[in-house]
Amino acid sequence: MLIDENGEKQGVMPIAAALEAAKEAGLDLVEVAPEAKNPVCKILDYGKMRFQAQKKRAESKKKQKTADLKEIKMRPNIDVHDYQVKTKAMTRFFAQGDKVKVTIRFRGREMAHQDRGANLLQRVRDDFEDTTKVEFEPKTEGRQMMMVLAPK
Repeated sequence: MLIDENGEKQGVMPIAAALEAAKEAGLDLVEVAPEAKNPVCKILDYGKMRFQAQKKRAESKKKQKTADLKEIKMRPNIDVHDYQVKTKAMTRFFAQGDKVKVTIRFRGREMAHQDRGANLLQRVRDDFEDTTKVEFEPKTEGRQMMMVLAPK
């Protein structure tokens, strides 16, 4: 099946005749649908077609959003207002579609009270349980306890 440069169907013809028609038009013969019962070929400028496909890919790549990983750092004995400021920032990050890594840093004698850090991470999880899912459960690495949340 041959389609000419104007988009009109020329009908089913042998490959040699289709190549001759493309040569007369000064363009290329491109197979558009090889898996059809009668393979569909089109007479067009192959270089121009590749350029437009590349532009289309670049445009779609420009529009896609990658989820960044933002980090919120807290201490185990954080004050109420400081906690509210941090949760407000986290809400903004989730609205933008970003993941948030919540890190609790222990210093000095705070290492003896790691349960406070675990309670704080549980509090964060409970505050955001309707809008987010826990991607990485809370875990301790050295003097830090961390958890990653992602928007639903």
